[in-house]
Amino acid sequence: MSRAETADPFQDTIAAIATPPGEGGIGIVRLSGPRALEVACRAFSPSSGADPRGFASHTIHRGHVVDPGTGAVIDEVLLLLMRAPRSYTGEEVVELHGHGGRVSVQSILSTVLRNGARAALPGEFTRRAFLNGRLDLAQAEAVLEVVRAKTEAGLKAAVRQLQGGLSGLVQGLRRELLSLLATLEASVDFPEEGLDFPEVGELEKRIYRVEEGLHALIQKAREGRLLREGAKVVIVGRPNVGKSSLLNALLGRERAIVSVIPGTTRDTVEEEFQVGGIPVRLIDTAGFRQEPGDPLEAEGLRRTRAALEQADLAIVVVDGSDHIAPSDLQAWSEPREPRILVVNKSDLPPAVSPAIYEGRFGVQPLFTSALSGQGVEDLRKALQRLLGGEAEGEAFTMVGPRHREALERAERQLLGARKGLGEGLSFEFVALDVRGALGALGEVLGETVTEEVLDQIFHDFCIGK
Repeated sequence: MSRAETADPFQDTIAAIATPPGEGGIGIVRLSGPRALEVACRAFSPSSGADPRGFASHTIHRGHVVDPGTGAVIDEVLLLLMRAPRSYTGEEVVELHGHGGRVSVQSILSTVLRNGARAALPGEFTRRAFLNGRLDLAQAEAVLEVVRAKTEAGLKAAVRQLQGGLSGLVQGLRRELLSLLATLEASVDFPEEGLDFPEVGELEKRIYRVEEGLHALIQKAREGRLLREGAKVVIVGRPNVGKSSLLNALLGRERAIVSVIPGTTRDTVEEEFQVGGIPVRLIDTAGFRQEPGDPLEAEGLRRTRAALEQADLAIVVVDGSDHIAPSDLQAWSEPREPRILVVNKSDLPPAVSPAIYEGRFGVQPLFTSALSGQGVEDLRKALQRLLGGEAEGEAFTMVGPRHREALERAERQLLGARKGLGEGLSFEFVALDVRGALGALGEVLGETVTEEVLDQIFHDFCIGK
């Protein structure tokens, strides 16, 4: 379904509260649609006495919202007018800025709804911006990412997408495919015109270059998920190796209870911090034992394994002042990659030489002392590297689940096109696969999109956005 075909149900005038609920310095009611100013005029009385219909676009006017039925003043407000198409939605937009109390803002909204506006649906303002061509679909989705950003890096990535960062990359790949498709179709339609068509090998190279671009974007999907949802990092190890102390050292404050008594932590302890711009949920777990001594320890071990199942990364801690125990090796074998081996208590005399750890665990460990802080910064850097945290000068790209599915579908279509060329298939059949890839990329930008997909995307937006 094309963008134009989905626009018809959205031609009436909508209104919603555009500021968070509760008390605040300001409360905003936003209207958008062909009759936005007309509806606002029925409730707004300008202090100047001028006719609001003559207001210039992008001007601000002081006045009052008045109940048309009783003449009672509801609130003193500022009216902002943005005429189409120079507005967020591309339609006529009016904002009424009143005082930020629950009752006053709700009363303003009720007044404009009684005078011809309809209550907006979740995300309907941004949806109209998409339908009216102000934003493509990837940019529209970035609006929600901006609102929900958990870190400065997440905000930067979302703003970059809002400004067309992802869209520009996808558009570049689409242009290459359109050029390729034109070549294939010309060879089918004008086979005897004496045109100079590329060799099959050259066509294969052109397809492969686009595949590489798609694969690079697909790899960015993990970054987008971590920025959006945060990474789950689990600290695991046998009792009394200093897991809780290490958690406190990474956080830079006392969060977990620390004791010389083994097995102090019986449940998971969770806390959030940031690593390289990625929000991280750091989880301290119960001490890892091969054979739990009682039902409480067994439940702690079950929860440890459950946390590891969902982890993006595991920190396996061993005690550098003690010999390697079977439970150390068992703890190392539990989590999936990526994982980091940390030899803690390096402020104490070592019981094992560094080479032994590499031989027994198969990796080079990091040496830390949660007590003195030695090696803790190196651990933070290792976390950043393995999670893909933002390096200096490097920018995140927000590739969401919907984008990834479409990009992977385009990649599969191009793989089929390249294989078809290698097998000597007619260019006509190869062109079908290229068209399929173009269609998938069009879904990222919203060039081809169904009403159902739009409903799903904008369902998570707040009502006033």
